[in-house]
Amino acid sequence: MATVGDENDPTTGGDDMSVPTVVERPDPELDGAVLLPMPPQDGFTAEDLDRIPDLPRHTELIDGNLVFVSPQKFFHMFAITLLNRQMDAQVPEDLIVCREMTAVLGKRQRPEPDLMLVRASALRDLDDTWFAAEDVLLVVEVVSPESEIRDRVRKPLLYAEAGIPHFWLVEQEERGLAVHVYELDRLTDRYSLLGVYRDRLKVSGPCHLDIDLTQRPRTRGQAPSQE
Repeated sequence: MATVGDENDPTTGGDDMSVPTVVERPDPELDGAVLLPMPPQDGFTAEDLDRIPDLPRHTELIDGNLVFVSPQKFFHMFAITLLNRQMDAQVPEDLIVCREMTAVLGKRQRPEPDLMLVRASALRDLDDTWFAAEDVLLVVEVVSPESEIRDRVRKPLLYAEAGIPHFWLVEQEERGLAVHVYELDRLTDRYSLLGVYRDRLKVSGPCHLDIDLTQRPRTRGQAPSQE
């Protein structure tokens, strides 16, 4: 399992942990612009993500490279909210549903899944920004046009190699959303498809969940529809 030891723990480090160099402003008219840090020769590491100043929200680290998120479509937010709300109401007390947090998978791998189901015992402090792969039981990615290859190919490989046992891939379809449910094959360290769910998502792993996928966004002057 590719996890991070104490020597790579983003919360530890000595005085030699310097902040990566940030490009200086060449012109005062650039005030307010996003300034990208200069990458080290071997790429950024997981701990750098907490030490680089003024990074855009939802910045990920994949293969030592900083990945910035483009503006998301309404579907992306709606799908995350729909799953988050129902999962949070059903998970046992020893698990928590997380969003907008990263998972440290290795020295140069720190993606931000759209949702994670993690062991409650892994939460050390309310200021935590990441979870170790060994404490993550499920990752959920909602496919976006700008991140389609990462969501479908690269991230699932990283999650599987890190030993995360369950993975959901959520896609937009004409009728609504479809959830592709995968489980890790420990012999191959790859995910196997268990099923595709469109109206009702009912699974027993990593815990029992029964999620209504037929909910639709609220339109002006209307209550949310149920089909």
